Amino acid sequence: MTAVTDQDPTEHTDRPDDAHKRGGAAGRTAPHGERATRTDSTETWDDGLIARRVAETAEGDRFPMTDNRSAVPPTVTPLVYEESLRSRLEALRELVGLSRTRLDSRTLSGAGRVLDEASARRRLSGQHTVVAIAGATGSGKSQLFNALAGVTISETGVRRPTTAAPIACSWSDGAAGLIERLGIPPRLRRRPLPTGDGESPLRGLVLIDLPDHDSAAVQHRRHVDRILGLVDAVIWVVDPEKYADAVLHERYLRPMAAHAEVMFVVLNQIDRLPGEAAEQVLDDLRRLLDEDGIALGEYGEPGTTVLALSALTGDGLGELREALGQFVSERGAPNRRISADVDIAAARLWPVYATQRRTGLSEQAREEFSDRLADAVGATAAGEAAERAWLRNANRACGTPWLRLWRWYQDRGEPTTGRLPSRTQADEEATARQRVEQAVRTVADRASAGLPAPWAQAVREAAVRGSQGLPEALDELTARAGVPSGRPPRPGWWPVAVLTQACMTILQFLGGLWLLCQIIGVMAPNLGVPVLLMVIGIVGGPLIEWSCRMAARGPARRYGLEAERRLREAAAGCGRARVLDPVAAELLRYREVREQYGRVVGTGR
Repeated sequence: MTAVTDQDPTEHTDRPDDAHKRGGAAGRTAPHGERATRTDSTETWDDGLIARRVAETAEGDRFPMTDNRSAVPPTVTPLVYEESLRSRLEALRELVGLSRTRLDSRTLSGAGRVLDEASARRRLSGQHTVVAIAGATGSGKSQLFNALAGVTISETGVRRPTTAAPIACSWSDGAAGLIERLGIPPRLRRRPLPTGDGESPLRGLVLIDLPDHDSAAVQHRRHVDRILGLVDAVIWVVDPEKYADAVLHERYLRPMAAHAEVMFVVLNQIDRLPGEAAEQVLDDLRRLLDEDGIALGEYGEPGTTVLALSALTGDGLGELREALGQFVSERGAPNRRISADVDIAAARLWPVYATQRRTGLSEQAREEFSDRLADAVGATAAGEAAERAWLRNANRACGTPWLRLWRWYQDRGEPTTGRLPSRTQADEEATARQRVEQAVRTVADRASAGLPAPWAQAVREAAVRGSQGLPEALDELTARAGVPSGRPPRPGWWPVAVLTQACMTILQFLGGLWLLCQIIGVMAPNLGVPVLLMVIGIVGGPLIEWSCRMAARGPARRYGLEAERRLREAAAGCGRARVLDPVAAELLRYREVREQYGRVVGTGR
């Protein structure tokens, strides 16, 4: 992420010709001439840090700078995140990648910024801790900044706002990348006053003096908001008059409650409070912070450090310097800051990932969907029609010739045995389409129940896309998987029944022919035998037909059930391929992002 370099509109940069006018020819060592030569130079600084002299020059330049371009650039050790934080960042990156097609960019923007800033911070120094001093107008933050540095760096005074642009002060080399990331130009980078008693306890600290967060200048507030999102820690400076300011608590402290471990809250100007008033104000400040949801680092617990001091008199300053030195030496602030950023990003994403209900499609919902599609294509009616066709074919094969002749005469205009009537009626097609649409809506509602809004919408859209063309596909499957054309298959006993029925018919013909011969005198009269033959044929034919009909009920029922089963399976397969599988894919994607979200929040679920 490229930081924006902020220009201070109140600063005035001397031109080279002005320097010659005031300081003479190039190469003179007068302070103004040196400053102009440095400003016009195209060479770069080793790390952007500029040592500042304490004494003011006679020409009015209060804070001259010392050129240290000849120094060798220090080796910077990149920041190394903890294993748990690396795992959470990786999970957040996968979560964003899996969600891009389902969530809008605005929803994922916060998580994307966290990943960008974490990646940018990891490439920079891990030996430094960037701490910003923030506060309201007149809180004395610039005075505290100067007191910690041991030298007047940031301008103080009664004019408001006093600090117009962020100023950086680093206690060691190698912090140039961190300061450049904040967009602080080289002319606003300083060094503290050397202590002279060995290595400074604040070594590794990069302190940033911010403009007033309640400044009337909009640009100043933008500086504060931008840099607060990039630093590793914050020292909030409050005074006895504005420590309960609603703007401070509602705009900054309350939203940053997750960053409690990388925040200091300092009550400044306690020298203005008489007696025990300082303790009373400090207790009230702790109460307000507790109401903001900020954990206080008391009794050895992690949280915000709350101190009272006077930057003017130095009272309590040593305690802050000691706490700050220990904080910087631990080098854990960048990890804790990024971890808190991940916590905030995860909390903001909670509504689009988390659910308190069990989600997914139950087996019962799947079966009901298949049954609705089967009803839409008329699977039950098709099975019953197949059963009737089987029985009708059995009756025609095993019935008496006279009855078969009569039925043939009746069935001349009917469809071929075994065929289903075509569903061409407009009302039947409309009813079937409505049933399919209702089945899709029902299964989509059940699948999306309990899901967060974006994923529920994705599930419903997948179901709707799959339902397009589903009625036509079901009609085509019905034509292919329905009752086959032609005669139904016959059982093995049918030839015997047909032969027996033929014998009964032959007996009728023989008895009738015998009687006819006796009537015309060709044969001797004998009514008993021919009548008996005719009675056997006449009674036996219908009896055989009835017996075959009873025996055919079982096979006909099985034949109808098989036709219904084929149609149901075809309809279920079509519905599964077009609707259930896309819906299941969306549910699976949600489960994947839910698992990644669990890793982000640290639950692992």
